[in-house]
Amino acid sequence: VHLVESGGGLVQPGGSLRLSCTAAGYEDDYYVIGWFRQAPGKEREKVAGYNIHDRQPWYAEGMKNRFTITADIPKNTVYLQLNNLKPEDTALYLCAAKEGRSIIWWRNHPDYWADGTLVTVAS
Repeated sequence: VHLVESGGGLVQPGGSLRLSCTAAGYEDDYYVIGWFRQAPGKEREKVAGYNIHDRQPWYAEGMKNRFTITADIPKNTVYLQLNNLKPEDTALYLCAAKEGRSIIWWRNHPDYWADGTLVTVAS
C-alpha cells in the first residue's frame, strides 16, 4: 500500500487548506485512512479518520468544529478540509491507513504512512 499526500502550504490565520491523500494498493474497501499531525516539539496527535467501507468519519476531540474529512471512494482518496486555521494548527500532517474497519485500531496502530505535508499558519 502506498499513500500519496498533498495540499499543505503557508496560510494566514483564518484561512483554509484542503489536504488530500490517495491510497494505492488496497484490493477492497476494508480500510481506515486519515490524518495525524505533529507540531514542532510536540507529540504526534490524531486529527481525523475515515472508515471507507462504512463511509464513517471520526474526529479527535476538538477537531470537528473546524476540520472536515471526506472521501471519494472511486478515487481511493480522502480529503481533509481545514478551515479557520490558527497558528497552533501549524504542523506536519501525516496521512495514515490501516486495513480493516476499526477506527480504534487505526488510531493506535496505523500500518502505512505518507511522507507528510507541512501546514504553516502565519501572518
